[in-house]
Amino acid sequence: MAAPPHLDLTDPGTLISLLRRYGFSTRKRLGQHFLLSRGTLQAIIAACELSSGLPVLEIGPGIGTVTRELAEEGARVTAVEIDARAVEVLRETVGDFPTVTIEQADIMTINLTALLAGARWNVVGNLPYYITTPVIARMIEVIEQIELMVFMVQREVADRLLAAPGSKSYGSLSVFVQVYTTVERIARVAPGAFLPPPSVESAVVRLTVRPEPLVPPALRDTFFQVVRAAFGQRRKTLENALAGGGILGGERLAVTAALHAADIIPSRRGETLSIAEFQRVAKVVSDIEEVR
Repeated sequence: MAAPPHLDLTDPGTLISLLRRYGFSTRKRLGQHFLLSRGTLQAIIAACELSSGLPVLEIGPGIGTVTRELAEEGARVTAVEIDARAVEVLRETVGDFPTVTIEQADIMTINLTALLAGARWNVVGNLPYYITTPVIARMIEVIEQIELMVFMVQREVADRLLAAPGSKSYGSLSVFVQVYTTVERIARVAPGAFLPPPSVESAVVRLTVRPEPLVPPALRDTFFQVVRAAFGQRRKTLENALAGGGILGGERLAVTAALHAADIIPSRRGETLSIAEFQRVAKVVSDIEEVR
């Protein structure tokens, strides 16, 4: 069945009627909350910076609320949906768009390199809390094939993505994402914007891929080892956290010397370091390891 040309899936009556017709009940484990806010939908579409023919990967399209808007703006959409029941609904709601391809698959296991081959893509998705970090990590694995990402996430995750050094939300996720992208908060989204409403507030964020990552390739493994160790024991001083995390073989004197060489006070805590400061530490650690 083809969908009517002006189908508005943010209309509560239209949405409920569609779900009832398919006998569709939402599954909490899949994070299925359908967007009712037209304003939020428009903010998502605007953040995607669409143009005619632009390839867009949509993660977890659900019943096609965002998918239809993307297609109506001229995007060429590949929608990856894990739920076979949702795919059945999608075939109706977006079946009138030849520019939409539906892939029933798990975004965590699908071959992204092959899927995204031959172009630079925009990515959009409503990410359940439990899968947000793994999905972002998967996207960064193929970051050379991506221009920007627009995600609906829980507000606390958005806070972590945006966090600056010294803030309570700043952590390894903040550093990891900010090395590769610049992060913006596009919109705050209340629970009432969804059916059914979630128990938490959400936010729309845009991650624009940097022309070059902030950390050079040769240093990244050491850099992220240092970052993970620094945040692995947040209550400890940096010298104790890095030694406890196995940096330089866990030798505290060597770690302390490395921090001094990087012009970092050893008694600082990891959450106070900027990306540039972490990079200085990583460079010194790497240099020491090379001559050992």
